[in-house]
Amino acid sequence: MSYWEHRKPVQRLRAVDIMEVARVSAKLLDDGGLRALTLRSVAQKVGVAPASLYSRVESVDDLFDLALDAALADDPLMSEAIRSADLPDLMQAFFVHLTAHRWAGQVIGMRAPRGPAYLTLSERMCVLLEQAGAPDPLGTAYRLSNLVIGSALTAPMAPDEKRVVIDPEQAPTYARLHTAHHISPQAILAQGIKALLP
Repeated sequence: MSYWEHRKPVQRLRAVDIMEVARVSAKLLDDGGLRALTLRSVAQKVGVAPASLYSRVESVDDLFDLALDAALADDPLMSEAIRSADLPDLMQAFFVHLTAHRWAGQVIGMRAPRGPAYLTLSERMCVLLEQAGAPDPLGTAYRLSNLVIGSALTAPMAPDEKRVVIDPEQAPTYARLHTAHHISPQAILAQGIKALLP
């Protein structure tokens, strides 16, 4: 279950600001990764007792949901891309977003994003795919998303991967191809997007 499926009603006169909680959660994740996000760390940054957060969230999973959506909503490149980009450029913008927020792809792997910013992104993808004549717009949207998410998760290690020496006796074809391959993660992503589009 996600935060968006069980949002709690506000029970206090001075309620915890849920958008502040969301942005603080995203900042903690940007700065320290998944382990940095705890109810206690968010409460400390927001300036409330941890128990006060329970008036708005049930667990750290809700903080992940909120952070994921806030990071997307607050990204001006993504906002512009959702408004006006074609599908390849929208997917490239999403890739840039996910590489800037390295934790986001990991969170999407644990929790399906259902916040308003992600629903707007999903809606735009489906509209563009229907307009392009995709026979299965939702299935194609899932394939594109998975390609972008996987590409963003592995992009940071691409420079290290090129330095690894492959044993030519164990994998001769792979070793030969690996030595000659100089295409960037962004170029590989662009080719993948093109292959998936109708």
